[in-house]
Amino acid sequence: MDNRLQIKQPIQPLRKTQQQNKPAQENKKSDSPSFKDILGEKLNGKEKLSFSKHAQKRIDSRSIPVSKTEIDKLNSGVEKARDKGARDSLVMVNKVAYIVSVENNTVVTAVDEDSMDDNVFTNIDSAVFMK
Repeated sequence: MDNRLQIKQPIQPLRKTQQQNKPAQENKKSDSPSFKDILGEKLNGKEKLSFSKHAQKRIDSRSIPVSKTEIDKLNSGVEKARDKGARDSLVMVNKVAYIVSVENNTVVTAVDEDSMDDNVFTNIDSAVFMK
């Protein structure tokens, strides 16, 4: 008994129409960033820091001043936490505590000095104090 695969039809090369369409599909460019670009940004930590709705409400309701200098210090603190392998970090900038999801590059909440009644922060794995 012969166990070999038997092909009863001859193998045909690709048609020219299929070959001509292939390069056109490969050359399509979209306006969205490529996977390579997104991955590079994430690995290099150049992704823009964002604020959750909750954090934005806290900043507004507590009248916490957030200038470019504070944002730069916050970004620097998040980078330091990321370099140490942190996932959720407390970053202190000018007497304001920011709880940041380092993995998501998102500020989760912000607490100013006057609102720190208990001075207890939970569910964090690191703290960074910026001067």
